[in-house]
Amino acid sequence: MKLNTVSAIPGTLSFINPGNIQPLGWLKRQLTLQAQGLSGQLEEVWPDVGENSGWLGGSGESWERGPYYLDGLLPLAYCLHDEKLIKKTQKWIEWMLNSQDAEGWFGPRQNNDWWPRMVALKVLMQYADATSDPRVLPFMQRYFHYQLQHLPERPLSDWGKARAADNVLPVLWAWKQQPDDDKLPELAQLLLAQGNHWPDFILHHLPTGPVNYFSHLTHVVNVAMGMKYSAMHDDIDQQRQRLTEIQRCFSELDRHHGQAQGMFSGDEWLAGNAPEQGVELCAIVELMYSLENLLRIYGEASFADRLERIAFNALPAGITADMMAHQYHQQPNQIAASVAQRNWTYSGDECNTFGLEPNFGCCTANYHQGWPKFCNSLFMRVGAGDLACMVYAPATVESGDWKVSLDTDYPFNADLIFTVHSAPVGEKTLWLRIPQWSCGALITLNGNTLPVVNESGYLPLTRQWQTGDNVTVIFEREVIVEPRHHNAVSLYYGPLLMALTPGEIWEKIPGGAITGDWEVRPRSTWNYALDVQPETGADIREIHYRPSGEQPFALASAPLTLRASARRLPTWKVVDNSAGPVPNSPAYDAMSCPSTVTLVPYGCARIRIAEFPWVDGRQKQAEAH
Repeated sequence: MKLNTVSAIPGTLSFINPGNIQPLGWLKRQLTLQAQGLSGQLEEVWPDVGENSGWLGGSGESWERGPYYLDGLLPLAYCLHDEKLIKKTQKWIEWMLNSQDAEGWFGPRQNNDWWPRMVALKVLMQYADATSDPRVLPFMQRYFHYQLQHLPERPLSDWGKARAADNVLPVLWAWKQQPDDDKLPELAQLLLAQGNHWPDFILHHLPTGPVNYFSHLTHVVNVAMGMKYSAMHDDIDQQRQRLTEIQRCFSELDRHHGQAQGMFSGDEWLAGNAPEQGVELCAIVELMYSLENLLRIYGEASFADRLERIAFNALPAGITADMMAHQYHQQPNQIAASVAQRNWTYSGDECNTFGLEPNFGCCTANYHQGWPKFCNSLFMRVGAGDLACMVYAPATVESGDWKVSLDTDYPFNADLIFTVHSAPVGEKTLWLRIPQWSCGALITLNGNTLPVVNESGYLPLTRQWQTGDNVTVIFEREVIVEPRHHNAVSLYYGPLLMALTPGEIWEKIPGGAITGDWEVRPRSTWNYALDVQPETGADIREIHYRPSGEQPFALASAPLTLRASARRLPTWKVVDNSAGPVPNSPAYDAMSCPSTVTLVPYGCARIRIAEFPWVDGRQKQAEAH
């Protein structure tokens, strides 16, 4: 059998309904921690989404926080088939559906902003996919016809204008359910015309360093949401004409604001690409959702690689291992999470502490969507009967006549076992992604070895699938040294960014939230330069893997550790309560005597260095003699 990969899956991709991809292994443990943690308790401990919420008919917060919270709670509930959480979501759904007036307007009467209703519509879209509730589609159509009538006189502005693509998503969902409603594509085009034109800004007007003024165009969460803008045009036309434009936008953002964990910075305005700058947790989960939709529309493998880098690194790093507290901003080089003034573009002194509401409450309401929507994007339907595994984590999927399980501890190891429990009749294709970082993929089908695959992209396995068929995949991986800002380097092992951990001291902040607010400080020295040799890369002494534990991203039980040669760099000091700018490399003033330091997955380390200066170890050794 000859195996050839393609960079994008041809044909039409679509999401699988919530609840039909069930997590297994470490992902189930992670989602269960979330359900038992702050996501499952938030209504009881945070009044903004409590019983007095405007989105439950009360006089409390009536803007975005109720819908934001539900946008994560609902997919979490159906991922886990958690009846307690499903019951929690239902009272919000019922209030929304019962709030609509004769014209089609809905939601709290004390708020008339278009923006929070965009989030509420995404919630209802997921709810309808999960339950087939027949009330949702006519509800949405009435509201969309209301929008089409009133948007010309009351156009999108501010947050709604920046986030117009999030309104278009449910419009197009409704159009696919009701294709004879020709008002829906008309509304979609109107929304995009009134929204910010993100490609024009990113490709022609993007600031090249930290921003010191407010603009909806430089607000990092808006940028993350805006990455869907061009794709919505293509989704209306069922074409892929704007893929190159989107890829160019990512390249520009990476060039001027990119960071090692897969994000572009923003604390909370775009902040350049220095690793001491932060990125907002809302931006992380929103960029994940944008990438999930880009994957659906384009089937482009590079979007899946970026999604994995963000999901396995940036997302867990901003939340405690027990899922009970979160940061507002995280830094790739984060040597303390403490109440202190830092060089943020716009944020308070407490925003990189871990707690209930460190800085603004938007992240408290919004971060819940990250893991459950990632779970719902692991597999997608292709055309009428094929199945694609887009990103990797342990799960079982049921779609049409397909039922397939994936047993793996990926991303901590690189071994995958697919088992077919049922399959459609006739010749069908199971698409598997070969990551960009893979040095080669060893694949067996029912115990028979297939040719080694060395190219990244998607691999189609086409055959008449039978119950009991088994596909094993082992990705070959090596430590990759990637250049960063100021000639620094970052180290990756598979999809995981590896970070130096100096250990962590957690101290509870007096007078904080009932659920706990925390400062975190290092236990030992953090200012090291890595030994890196041009021909062989980083000097890695040892790689150790152990199966992930009950808290997959806990530092104490990190599933993967690397031992690397490094040298103290005393001239690298604290500046503005953060790690100072990374010294230029080669770092000639590093100490001659090498040490061995421990690197762990970035998502396991809340205090860490992830972008390093470096020194040529052989040159230092020669100098010492």
